[in-house]
Amino acid sequence: MNSEPAREGPKLEHFREYLRLLARVHIGEPLRAKLDPSDIVQQTLLEAHQKRSQFRGSTEAEMAGWLRQLLACTLADAVRALGRAKRDVTRERSIEQAIDQSSKRIDAWLVAEQSSPSQRAVRHEEAVRLADALTKLPEAQREALTLRYCQGCSLADISRQLNRTPAAVSGLLTRGARQLRELLAEHGGEA
Repeated sequence: MNSEPAREGPKLEHFREYLRLLARVHIGEPLRAKLDPSDIVQQTLLEAHQKRSQFRGSTEAEMAGWLRQLLACTLADAVRALGRAKRDVTRERSIEQAIDQSSKRIDAWLVAEQSSPSQRAVRHEEAVRLADALTKLPEAQREALTLRYCQGCSLADISRQLNRTPAAVSGLLTRGARQLRELLAEHGGEA
């Protein structure tokens, strides 16, 4: 048991880009000028480190779920601190559900439905690697892929949000997906 906290630090850090992706997806456009996803993730990881004794799981998938819950609470607290919303338990649950939905979309992006515990663990590890690889893409490609596969936006919606033509967005998605597959293949996996 004494060696567990020593392993916990690197394990928490391993989820940084995954959490940043989820935070970026769920910080709405009006709040982006006031809330930085990196700050939200840093606060989440700090809280996770402080509460590591409360984590009862043993797998990376369980750790990812626990961190998503902490991220949802941290994000709700940050929004509340900005004075945009009073304490609203339904809003907190809504943020947590939205983050879970994004996580499920990321899983679906990676692979078709898998059911065994080992396959789910691999899928969560791939989600973390995917988030890391996304950070290496050009901003426009990363944003287009995130809107499409994490938020489930249509091509028309992405075109409006990025202020680009549907053809340009289609190109961003195609090039981004190709480059993402190459990045993942370089580091031992496929998307």
